[in-house]
Amino acid sequence: MSVLEIKNISKAFGELGVLKDISLNVEKGEVVAIIGPSGSGKSTLLRCATLLERADGGEIEYADGGKMFWEEDGKLKYASKKELKAIRACFGLVFQNFNLFPHMTVLKNIIEAPVSTGMMKKPQAKEKAMELLRKMGLEDKADAYPGQLSGGQQQRVSIARALILNPSVLFFDEPTSALDPELTGEILKVIKELALEHMTMVIVTHEMGFARDVADKIIFMDGGVIVEQGKAEDVINNPQNERTKAFLGKFLD
Repeated sequence: MSVLEIKNISKAFGELGVLKDISLNVEKGEVVAIIGPSGSGKSTLLRCATLLERADGGEIEYADGGKMFWEEDGKLKYASKKELKAIRACFGLVFQNFNLFPHMTVLKNIIEAPVSTGMMKKPQAKEKAMELLRKMGLEDKADAYPGQLSGGQQQRVSIARALILNPSVLFFDEPTSALDPELTGEILKVIKELALEHMTMVIVTHEMGFARDVADKIIFMDGGVIVEQGKAEDVINNPQNERTKAFLGKFLD
C-alpha cells in the first residue's frame, strides 16, 4: 500500500531546474534513502513534499490525507486550507539543524504545534510527549532548554516533535550533518529502532553504510532527476549507472 505517491514533480528557481519530472512511491513501513551530490535536488524534493516549497508542476498524494496538489488544465492546483491541515498531520519532518525554539523548554517544543493547531488537547499532548521523551532517553530533560542540550539530544527532541501526531511518514533531511561522529551514531541508532518498528521513513542522507543497512530502497539523484533506484543493497553494492558508480566510489573505496 502506497503511503506517499509523487508524480512528475518539477521545481525551478529562476532559470535553474532543480527537480525535473520526479516520480516515486513510498510503501507503508518502507524506509527510502535518497542519496546524491549537493545540489542534486534531494532537499528540495522533501521541501515540496512537506509544503515548505511550492512545486511548479506534478502531483503529490498522501494515502491518509488525499492530494496535496495536482495539475489540471495545465495549471497547478492546491487542496483547500482545511484539506492541507489534514495532510500536514500525515507527515513529520526532522531538519538537519534541529529548528527547536530556544526560548521554549523541551516539553513545550514538542507540544507547541499539536496544541496550537487544535490537533491535541494540552494534557493529551503532554502525556504523549513524555512517552516519546522516555523512548528517546530524555525523560529527565523535559524542563531543559535546547541550549542546555548536546546536538544529539536536540536532534532526538526534534524526532520526538515529529512523531507526536503519529505521522504516516517521517521525513529526515540529512539528520546527522550538523553532528560529530559520536553523536551521529546516537541519531542513527534511533532511526534504526524506528525502522525496526516499521515506521515509514524517507531519509536524505550522506551516510552510505547506514543507507545500505537500514533502507529498503535507495534513490540516487543527480541534476534534478532520479538516476538510479532499487533495493538498497543492490544500489550500494552493485550500481548499474556510471554516474552512481562514480558517486559511490568516493565513499566506499
